[in-house]
Amino acid sequence: MSDEPAKVELASADLAAEKRHAFEELFPGVLTDGVLDAARLGELLDTPVSEVAGARERFGLMWAGKQEAVRSLLTQSRGTLVPDLETSVDFDSAQNVFIEGDNLEVLKLLQKAYNDKIKLIYIDPPYNTGSNDFIYPDDFTDTLRAYLEFTGQVDADGNRKAAGTDSMGRRHSRWLSMMYPRLILARNLLTQDGVIFVSIDDNEVANLRELMDEVLGPENFIATVIWQKVYSPKNSARHFSEDHDYIIVYARNAETWVPNPLPRTPEQDMAYKNPDDDPRGPWMSADLSARNYYSKGTYPITSPSGRLIEGPPMGMYWRYSEESFKDLEADNRIWWGAQGTGVPRLKRFLTEVKQGRVPQTFWPYSEVGHNQDAKKELLKRVEFGSSDSVFSTPKPTQLVRRMLALATRPDSADVVLDFFAGSGSSADAVLQQNAEDGGNRRFIAVQLPEPTGHQDYEFVSDITRARIRAAIADTADSAGLRSLRLGAGNFRDPVAADASELFDLSESTLLNDHPDLDGLAAEVLLKEGVPLDAAWHRHEVGNFEVIVAGGVAVVLSLEPTDLLVEGALALKPNVVVFLEDGFAGRDEVKTNAFTTARNAGVTMKTV
Repeated sequence: MSDEPAKVELASADLAAEKRHAFEELFPGVLTDGVLDAARLGELLDTPVSEVAGARERFGLMWAGKQEAVRSLLTQSRGTLVPDLETSVDFDSAQNVFIEGDNLEVLKLLQKAYNDKIKLIYIDPPYNTGSNDFIYPDDFTDTLRAYLEFTGQVDADGNRKAAGTDSMGRRHSRWLSMMYPRLILARNLLTQDGVIFVSIDDNEVANLRELMDEVLGPENFIATVIWQKVYSPKNSARHFSEDHDYIIVYARNAETWVPNPLPRTPEQDMAYKNPDDDPRGPWMSADLSARNYYSKGTYPITSPSGRLIEGPPMGMYWRYSEESFKDLEADNRIWWGAQGTGVPRLKRFLTEVKQGRVPQTFWPYSEVGHNQDAKKELLKRVEFGSSDSVFSTPKPTQLVRRMLALATRPDSADVVLDFFAGSGSSADAVLQQNAEDGGNRRFIAVQLPEPTGHQDYEFVSDITRARIRAAIADTADSAGLRSLRLGAGNFRDPVAADASELFDLSESTLLNDHPDLDGLAAEVLLKEGVPLDAAWHRHEVGNFEVIVAGGVAVVLSLEPTDLLVEGALALKPNVVVFLEDGFAGRDEVKTNAFTTARNAGVTMKTV
């Protein structure tokens, strides 16, 4: 056992190292000094070396820049999520989360706390129509720095360019490179019975299907839904009026995920009548004959009026044997028509039918809303100065609520993630659904601070946040809102930009002499894997604040004492974290703190 406290890991998960470790566990001896021994792998898999080495041609999606996209995925993030108390609602107890930032970096930061925790993901990514419809930091060597430059948080030379300025092939490649790492990280977050819905149009639907086949596996494809997004045709269309979008649906595990049945419609129930006043209630009749061969399905039947029916229609068979038919008739489950002279039909009672309906792949606007509905909903929540500044492509909340009905339950604290939050339709839909059925669903919404070009709201994220806050007020949701923004970490990287140049270990580990204490706590809790919806409990111990969340206590003091250590441990956390700067030149205090924590059964860490 070490006599030194562990260090808080400030970088996001090293996905490449994790995969290598898992590979070595499966195939010992295949990796030697990081180099793949194809021959050894071939032996273990009983596969010819030529096939292992990739000599065979294979089917798959390839595009210019894919390798760079993989590198952007594997690059660890040292960013953090900075609390924004001013725009939050009951920050310390809030369970709903809004994050302003580049979703690639945010998804990396969520890996530890939310791996296998998200029940439903819905995203409405840029459709890549050729206009300036997506602008994302694309410096794959350092995506956090690229984001900070994009948002003006650090100095940089030059302006970023939109996708629409590229040629067609390059445009598709850039879109795929943008989506690929985000989808892989999103898949990691899904529960084993989780599901992802992705909106798209004809520009990228084919590429998206192939991309999601690669990321989630073709065996986990569920359906392509057609959403009727407009209620009247566009007469100005040159060729066809585009009346629909697609929603691609994949499960994390198609064998595990099963959609919830949708409620029966009034129209379905209206088909059930009770013309004979049967005490069992409304019923509808069903054909007694079928095409499938049944050895006992050919026999004559005599109706109550005495009419002889020699057998089922030509080429058909009665569904039941003669004995079973007589039992049904004795139970008043055969309908002969009002006059008792018709062909026999089976009575199916409403009380006995499945109380729900199987979801279909066509979603008409009459059931889930259309584009104009979506804009009206947005205008109800957010006030715009002019029609030109209204967010142009919101989705109706009814559309998202259909997904919530299929993939979540009100009696479970299901987490719903939308990392292309846009106008905030998904968050609004979760709040509405909870208000209607008393559910306890929670959302995480992520939106890039993309400039709007209008004075009303400088960034799209401002619109998102404003809508969510309005929806919380309107639905009287008690779960609040924890508002955060992506930013640089508070602690020095022990390895400088030049890997050979280590910073002076005597220097402060903090980048700022006067750090925001809530920001320090938020970073430590996030890096320790504490979910963003975990309640913060603030305690004053020896005139210093200790924040406890998810079993982790963060001691926000640069002068820890033995009494402070004892006070923090008295809060009974699983892990206690101290600032390393507080122990500078005070090794005895650090040793005592570590020994006291170990004796109390508490893991001590420093940062």
